[in-house]
Amino acid sequence: MPRNILFLFSDQHAQKVSGAYGDPVVQTPNIDRLAKEGVRFDNAYCPSPICVPSRMSTLTARHPSSQECWANDDILRSDLPTWLHSVGAAGYDPVLIGRMHAIGPDQFHGYADRQIGDHSPNFPGAKRQPMGPLEKANDPFRESLDKSGAGMSAYQAKDEDVTDAAVKWLQGAGAAKIANGDPFCLSVGLMLPHPPYVADQDAFDLYDGHIPAPTLGADDMPGAFHAWWRKARGIEDVPECDAARARAAYWALVHRMDEMIGRILNALEAIGAMDDTLIVYASDHGDHLGERGLWWKHTFFDESAKVPLIMRLPGVLPAGEVRKQVVSLIDLSQTMLDAIGAQQLPNADGDSFWPVAQHANAPWKDEAFCEYCTDPVPNWTNGRAVQQRMIRSGNWKLSVYDSEPPLLFDLATDPNECVDRANDPACAAILADLMQRLLQGWDPETIAKQMRVRRADKDILAAWASRVQPAGNLIWQFNEDTNRLTPKP
Repeated sequence: MPRNILFLFSDQHAQKVSGAYGDPVVQTPNIDRLAKEGVRFDNAYCPSPICVPSRMSTLTARHPSSQECWANDDILRSDLPTWLHSVGAAGYDPVLIGRMHAIGPDQFHGYADRQIGDHSPNFPGAKRQPMGPLEKANDPFRESLDKSGAGMSAYQAKDEDVTDAAVKWLQGAGAAKIANGDPFCLSVGLMLPHPPYVADQDAFDLYDGHIPAPTLGADDMPGAFHAWWRKARGIEDVPECDAARARAAYWALVHRMDEMIGRILNALEAIGAMDDTLIVYASDHGDHLGERGLWWKHTFFDESAKVPLIMRLPGVLPAGEVRKQVVSLIDLSQTMLDAIGAQQLPNADGDSFWPVAQHANAPWKDEAFCEYCTDPVPNWTNGRAVQQRMIRSGNWKLSVYDSEPPLLFDLATDPNECVDRANDPACAAILADLMQRLLQGWDPETIAKQMRVRRADKDILAAWASRVQPAGNLIWQFNEDTNRLTPKP
């Protein structure tokens, strides 16, 4: 049983873009080290392919629909216990340094202490800090591709501060806890490699001209929703030079993030806690990065919904092993609790896969769900509300799209998800079984109604915050001049 937990949680890291997962170009020696000395999960999925619901579900081990937290302006109820509450009840004082992306007055959700905070407002409707020359480049707008390349974004600058604070905490409070015989639980929330697709010049130069083009084109994109999304977001005609520049910057951001992780691991090792700490690395969702002609997240394709997940604990977890079982971030919460002997979260949807982490053949449910639900208010939705859900069960993946036909993929024979089997008579029984499980307790019409009801409440809260501009108590402040973009050659 580990004494300590170090949870490294990044933002929008596509699983394949790391050496540990097979990328031949990117330099990620620290993530690779964790995989070499620990267990790598190849089929880990996020609860939702957008930030807030994915992160809040990771906290509570509940599906977004189980806690009515679907969108980036939904407030997670403060009376729902998170895995940090259970960690605290077990005798730890859980600390978060960096990003959480919780919305509303509760900016702790079980953490005893937070440092640095978020760059975005704590309240929906509150004024956002301006991004200067990178305005809109951090969201799913065409500007994120047009304004890409070498430069600097506040997101990279923030992560430098987060890394500094994490190293300082380990050298101070962490070392003191070890000296006193007390365990610690530290979460480090990183922004990278979330867009803007902008990286410092030195890192960008390492990858500019060296990143291969996407392997999947727009023809490898089944589903009417995805064709609509490409058109609605204005990414049907992205020039190759823009795509190459954005991809090079993304690889550079992963490179820089890995260096930051390395600094944190070095600090952990320096205080003598490296092998007495369960180290977990994961991300909240992925990024298409031009595959299928898509960018950002927002879909159930593996580029978007799969996440990297690596766990290291020498003497307890085997070194250099790979797990093919299907798991979810909602399971990860319960797993970390199981690892330290803390109480499992009651009324949760997730289950602990700690036995699977230790033993490749341990029994497991081998399935995960992912939800993507929005109302028409966010400006990147183009006025369209959607209620979508996915189940990955074994080698099969089924996705439903409210008013559109479902998509069914056999990942054993079609790992790139290009051939829809939903209308294949040979798959009728599989389709029926997965559809029944996917829709059990989940109805798109009911969810649409719930979201409309909540929108009326959220509009009042947003109008209040817009008028009052409540002070955020956990905001990382930056000057818009922090953001800059090197002119294109």
